[in-house]
Amino acid sequence: MSLDSALSIAAGGLANINARFALISQNVANAATPGYAVEVGSQVAVTANGVGMGVRTGPATLQIDQALQASVTQQTATVSGLQTTQASLQAIDSVLGTPGAGNDLGSLLGSLKDGFSALLTDPSNQTQQRAVVSAATTLARGINALSATYSAQRQAAQDGLGSAINTLNSTLATIGRLSNQIIALKPTSQGTADLENQRNAAVQTLAPLLDVKTVAQPSGDLSIFTASGLTLPTRGGPAPFSQPGSSTPVASYYPGGGIPGITLAGADVTSQMTGGQIGAEIALRDTTLPAGQAELDEFAQGLSSRFAGQGLTLFTDASGNVPSGGGTPAQAGYVGYGATIHVNAAVVATPSLVRDGTASVASTGFIPNPSGGPAGFTTLITDVVNFTFGTQSQNGIAQPAMNANGLGPSGNLTSSFNPAGNSLSGFATNLVSSRSQLSASTTNNLAAEQALQTSLNARVTSVSGVNMDTEMSQMLTLQNAYSANARVISAAQSMFSQLLQSVQ
Repeated sequence: MSLDSALSIAAGGLANINARFALISQNVANAATPGYAVEVGSQVAVTANGVGMGVRTGPATLQIDQALQASVTQQTATVSGLQTTQASLQAIDSVLGTPGAGNDLGSLLGSLKDGFSALLTDPSNQTQQRAVVSAATTLARGINALSATYSAQRQAAQDGLGSAINTLNSTLATIGRLSNQIIALKPTSQGTADLENQRNAAVQTLAPLLDVKTVAQPSGDLSIFTASGLTLPTRGGPAPFSQPGSSTPVASYYPGGGIPGITLAGADVTSQMTGGQIGAEIALRDTTLPAGQAELDEFAQGLSSRFAGQGLTLFTDASGNVPSGGGTPAQAGYVGYGATIHVNAAVVATPSLVRDGTASVASTGFIPNPSGGPAGFTTLITDVVNFTFGTQSQNGIAQPAMNANGLGPSGNLTSSFNPAGNSLSGFATNLVSSRSQLSASTTNNLAAEQALQTSLNARVTSVSGVNMDTEMSQMLTLQNAYSANARVISAAQSMFSQLLQSVQ
């Protein structure tokens, strides 16, 4: 072997060692970077007529398991969606209260019933009359507070959706920019591992937003799809998706009810945006929270109409009326009533009306106690205790059934429980418990999915993560190889010097 060949081989070895040192430095520097996949160097032996001529350094590649990475991406979307849902439902829980603890609807309703029972023993007791009005006011305010929380959480879901769409657009643009760079470098000998790592990090930013799948193309491009098959564009403008900001009053709904959809190139793609934060925000805004509000409106209207049915207009809307049922859709006459229900101003001004009544009832034959009538008048109080809070409107006649279907402003919502045959207390208990159970099941599902996510992340780390022991071991090996190649160069230089001296 000639000295030129020896120098060439040693120089090639040093160049390869330098490249691998750079990779080790890159890996160690990013050891704590989430989602970073270790970069692995490559080299090819060079021969000429069967004689070794050293090595040629190839581009670095990522040490990654694509199937495992896809599972992590999908699991990230699942966990993110549950976290979004949990946060909203826990806000509702804080206002729903705990059944039997005194701050839930059932307990507040029970306090009102207890007030009427106490008044029955002394109908002329003005202190007890005012106590009944106070209990009714507390119940109405509890309904108002829960309605306000539903409204606030629904608006938060709409606002969160807009923010998520903005992140989606910017992340897709980042992926497209990195893909363009990768495509440009593919035909060359330059590596794209760093760019691929950056693009993978962008995909992980995308993962919490939607349930997405990625497919790497031979050109170096990356195709991205939603679980429903919608292609997510990574090029063509900074904001391919549009979600106009809007308010979400209780009578609004999607589609066609004042809430805009998510559009892509002018086409509504809301139904295809599933999973992750975006899918969860859509479900909260359009189904989960409006259904809870509809159940509350049903309770408020049933409460008001059952009192009025015995001759006491105790609860009314802002106009002083008891909203009527029987509309199309079912709640057409009282959508959002939970937000406005309050104690009748006439009863607040004259608490004795909780003894005397406010209006005659033809179906039961009730006639209010006239001014100056018996101070011990008990007819109304007895009917309220026996019938308003019971399952019958009068002896042998069942209370009108509360609605379970056709709820909400568009009539497309369904109650989470069957209210057939419910007394007011039964409806209130079911309303609170069903929503509490939904929150509890979401929390339990989240815990299970997070455990799976942790397991998957650990597996990814074992395959693709930076192992400091491995990197240090490689560094020691490279140091030895560097010394060997340096000695070859030093020996060759010495031999060249001796040769020159011999010919001088």
